[in-house]
Amino acid sequence: MTHKGSMKPVKKKKAEEPELEPLCCCEYIDRNGEKNHVAACLCDCQDLDEGCDRWITCKSLQPETCERIMDTISDRLRIPWLRGAKKVNISIIPPLVLLPVFLHVASWHFLLGVVVLTSLPVLALWYYYLTHRRKEQTLFFLSLGLFSLGYMYYVFLQEVVPKGRVGPVQLAVLTCGLFLILLALHRAKKNPGYLSIPASSDRSLSSSQLECLNRKGQEKTKGFPGADTSGSLNNRTVKDDPKGFSRLPAGSPTKLKEDWCAKCQLVRPARAWHCRICGICVRRMDHHCVWINSCVGESNHQAFILALLIFLLTSVYGITLTLDTICRDRSVFTALFYCPGVYANYSSALSFTCVWYSVIITAGMAYIFLIQLINISYNVTEREVQQALRQKTGRRLLCGLIVDTGQYNRGFLRNWHQFSMLGTRAFHHPAEDIV
Repeated sequence: MTHKGSMKPVKKKKAEEPELEPLCCCEYIDRNGEKNHVAACLCDCQDLDEGCDRWITCKSLQPETCERIMDTISDRLRIPWLRGAKKVNISIIPPLVLLPVFLHVASWHFLLGVVVLTSLPVLALWYYYLTHRRKEQTLFFLSLGLFSLGYMYYVFLQEVVPKGRVGPVQLAVLTCGLFLILLALHRAKKNPGYLSIPASSDRSLSSSQLECLNRKGQEKTKGFPGADTSGSLNNRTVKDDPKGFSRLPAGSPTKLKEDWCAKCQLVRPARAWHCRICGICVRRMDHHCVWINSCVGESNHQAFILALLIFLLTSVYGITLTLDTICRDRSVFTALFYCPGVYANYSSALSFTCVWYSVIITAGMAYIFLIQLINISYNVTEREVQQALRQKTGRRLLCGLIVDTGQYNRGFLRNWHQFSMLGTRAFHHPAEDIV
């Protein structure tokens, strides 16, 4: 017999969970959590069937149905890969297919070239406003930019270099410029200076705390000689706040409302802003650039300017080499507008069409680069410029091309010195800064 005290409780074995079978290269887990196969991309799609039926019968589609169809297509568009098929972003595909087709069609005749090269920027702007209005992230412009670089370089190697007018040194310089562009873009796509979202239990403030802070701010600004007529006091100095995002401004409720980000649940430092596309606050945010699919902020603004500069130099150099090859004995500017016999053969026609496409892209990037140089010289960000134009504040020159808010302008040299020092300072966010 065994004493009760010596009896050991019998442990129940846990029910072993069935192990999931590894996915083959053509299988994947869809958005509903079910195993699916790449070959079944057109099966069991009721929304697509309904859309086709309504399209055949000339009936209108509901916007919700179109969105569900696009979500289904984007979820099922995958390529076989090890341990499961990988999802492909559908927005990167149109440039890969349409750009070579459009450029080849444009090289058939001069009038076709004018129509195609005029419609391409219009289509790009239309797609930009469509995605910008929906506050969506898209890889379309990044794909277009990278594929345009690769395709222009491919045409240069296939159609221009064999003519014998481009030497090895010139080709090496152009190739080096292309690699430098890619390196600068890689650096520009890194963290632009995102503000870390604090834990809700530690950093977030309740509504009662905000009301208390509002009352304290109003009491502090009452009767203060530096306050304006509305009782608010702008406590931001010209220098950026080195303490980070956790310090609360001692000002009016309006000021507190401007600094407090309800979505990220934090108090933004001076010049920081919430990007509605990325969904996070960025330190010293300049703008959201669709060409790199990221924000331009404190940590990557210098790399963004460097990428623009290297691209402009490399593009102008490549355009010069190409025009010197297909339109000999003419200056670059003359050959760009008058090059007799360029449509006599397909090779020179395609090269000339790619030159004009590069000119259009280069002109757009040069305008962005010019605006950036002006803003840096006056120490303003693009977001601050747009805000000043909407509120009709600041000093505007050259029909609004130059906007000086005057809030952070320290002079040309000091502004550029401050820009050269962006991202070099270490920012601390001590917990005692929370009021």
